[in-house]
Amino acid sequence: MDCGIFTSKTVLLFLSLIFWAAGAALAYVGAYVIKSYDNFDGFIQDKYALVPAAIIIGVSVVMFLFGLLGCCATIRESKFGLSFFFVIIMVIFAAEVAALVFSFIYQGKINGDLERSMNDAFAKYDGQGTETKGVDYLQSQLQCCGVKNYTSWSNTTWFTSPGSLVPLSC
Repeated sequence: MDCGIFTSKTVLLFLSLIFWAAGAALAYVGAYVIKSYDNFDGFIQDKYALVPAAIIIGVSVVMFLFGLLGCCATIRESKFGLSFFFVIIMVIFAAEVAALVFSFIYQGKINGDLERSMNDAFAKYDGQGTETKGVDYLQSQLQCCGVKNYTSWSNTTWFTSPGSLVPLSC
């Protein structure tokens, strides 16, 4: 076997393995987001927040299948399969660039919506309700206090109640 062909096959097999590993990692991330949603449902008022997690799991399955296609096409040396695999890699690269651009464009809107939702959850904090569990869990897991800092609590009913400044989780 020629050295160039061997190197090309090795690189393509390595790319296929990367697709498999990325698919597995994305499946884990999607499952983790769905699993941890119950802890933060007080902050995320929109039930459609789980749609990205489901999309991530779907993408992970597709990436696994494309990795399998790339592996089989490389081993069989199928020109059609390798061309299709190359097109898939280029489409995924274009999608990643588009996702990066959109993340910069909508970063302010996402931050504003999340801050508003968090302020609403902190305002409903009473020491007992479901929002309370979410706030306590968030503050203990992230080791933070308030939306921006501990002064965020000064605008809540918890702060104005007698004997309470900030929750124990803070």
